[in-house]
Amino acid sequence: MVDCDIAVVGGGPAGLSAAYAAARSGAKVILFEKDESIAHNIRTSGVTWIEEIEKLGITSEHYNPIKNYCFISPSNEVTIRGSTAKSCVLNVRSAFQHLAFLAAEAGSQIMVKSNVINVIVDSNNRISGLKATTPKGDVVIGSKLVIDASGFNSSIARRLGIVNEWRRYGVGAEYECYCEKVDTETWTLLVGRDYSEAGYAWVFPVSKNRIRIGVGIGRPESKVDPLQKLNSILEKKLNPFNKMGKIIPIELHYGFIPNEGLRKSTVFDGLLLVGDSAGQANPLLLEGIRYAIEFGRLAGKIGAMSLPSNSSKASLIEYERTWRSTIESKIHSAIKVQSRWIGLSDEEWNKEIEILRDMSIEEFLDFIKAEFTMSKMVKLALNHPRLAARQLFDMVLRR
Repeated sequence: MVDCDIAVVGGGPAGLSAAYAAARSGAKVILFEKDESIAHNIRTSGVTWIEEIEKLGITSEHYNPIKNYCFISPSNEVTIRGSTAKSCVLNVRSAFQHLAFLAAEAGSQIMVKSNVINVIVDSNNRISGLKATTPKGDVVIGSKLVIDASGFNSSIARRLGIVNEWRRYGVGAEYECYCEKVDTETWTLLVGRDYSEAGYAWVFPVSKNRIRIGVGIGRPESKVDPLQKLNSILEKKLNPFNKMGKIIPIELHYGFIPNEGLRKSTVFDGLLLVGDSAGQANPLLLEGIRYAIEFGRLAGKIGAMSLPSNSSKASLIEYERTWRSTIESKIHSAIKVQSRWIGLSDEEWNKEIEILRDMSIEEFLDFIKAEFTMSKMVKLALNHPRLAARQLFDMVLRR
């Protein structure tokens, strides 16, 4: 058996950030990533927000800046234009490997192509370690704390019977493509049944002549295969693809993201959940990278501080209090909007995006980022008195 202080399961942004912060705080950390390399399989479209991501140390070399935001419905189109870039599309592979280098430099041991196959519990049914297959053979790890950053599957918590499978979630298929005509400053969301029966499609520019085109489908609302839908959209050359010239896929990405809100609890004796395992994602854009990094670092820091107390639930609870106070009410309100959007007809979508047309760029960004503070939503309702807008904002305000 190999002993460590903290075992991290998952080499995405949450796990890498947790490993970094824990090792930097003096803990002995081992991270397990089941794929052959960090970001070997990309499972995210990479949209996030520049101010937040730069505060977390992801610099401009790792993203394409976005100034403008376009929404296309079956018979309507709205573009909200900004003077400066506020959003961005990450180079996911380079950004995640940057996080891996930070974790390694801080002292974390990173084990790729290493799949956790069993959870070890003590006589009190408390997690005390892991068994994993690795390139060096099977290993058994003893640890005081396990951080479950395994993503959508919540694999460790589910093995322990602590959480169930997500009931509501999004499944997405995406091509990263060469594209002849790319507006690198604008990302686009496509709504309505032609694009997704329960969700949306997207066009996210990565760099000159390089874009990500994808389709997200909500489960259980629809059983449509997002890859089949994506292929159909491209074959039919629906708007805006009829204006983009030659489009040639060079990568296929496929992923899942929870879409029913937050886990009821994310801390237990010897175990902590972070990132998608915890449900820490914005359901409007189905983006959670900024939360994964921020709360991953929080998890690693508090995890390291908990070691003298044998990483009991009581010693870890500050992690849950902190992240919940930061995003819980915002996610709760965003779920309401997302639930409304999933059920809209094409005609209703044509009217819904008219609400966005009247917003200032600052109002739009607060809304799409799920920054649903009471004061901001009251201001939106007062500034936009039309019936459809008031219905939407009043729904968010109802707690």
